[in-house]
Amino acid sequence: MTASASAPAQTLSFDSGGRSLNAEVYRPATTTGAAPGVLVIHEAFGLNDDIRAIADRFARAGYVALAVDLFSGRSPAACMFRLMGGLFLNSLEHQGVKDTRRALDVLGTLDGVDSARLGAVGFCLGGSLAVAMACTDDQVRAVAPYYGFVPRPAEALRRACPVVGSFPERDFTRKQGERMRDELTAAGIDNDIKIYPGARHSFANHGPNFDAVASQDAWNRVMGFFDTHVVGAAT
Repeated sequence: MTASASAPAQTLSFDSGGRSLNAEVYRPATTTGAAPGVLVIHEAFGLNDDIRAIADRFARAGYVALAVDLFSGRSPAACMFRLMGGLFLNSLEHQGVKDTRRALDVLGTLDGVDSARLGAVGFCLGGSLAVAMACTDDQVRAVAPYYGFVPRPAEALRRACPVVGSFPERDFTRKQGERMRDELTAAGIDNDIKIYPGARHSFANHGPNFDAVASQDAWNRVMGFFDTHVVGAAT
């Protein structure tokens, strides 16, 4: 898709299992017809300026991006404990997965969004949630996990949508990426899983481990993969 300017972000709230979640919506400045949508799922630091910049970057590429705040009005530490526990004990049906699926539902109902063309991108915690959603929600056409975890059981990946994953070599999630690639390939599911030599955790997010070269390459791969599986999805 051709990059363009983005419109000012809008805020919204929605109910998920009796709790109110906040989110921000980023749109292209100009559109012709319904646009594809992408759910942006944050890592342990919550919905911060880094995640906002990623959502805005998707908007400039022609998507309507919904950046959800899974910690809305709650202690980030307590939420992280609950969500990380859910990832390991009940990977596919804990509250974090339900919240992200609900956010995807909301994204699909927004004005100007083509609900038949939805994708998701997530980072660490968010990457793990994106993969779990890929295994449990037929609405999502492709997901892009960065340094996320394989669900339990790993065989759940064999019913996932296409996946473009980016993992750092110098990180405990590297083996997760390799396992993800193996399971998806064995199931015949289109995937592009890359391990970045020398990269560390959170290499695509601005901070001490930011790797500009790996980050840009990962972005280019996500854009190409989403062009095929999200933008090019049958409507």
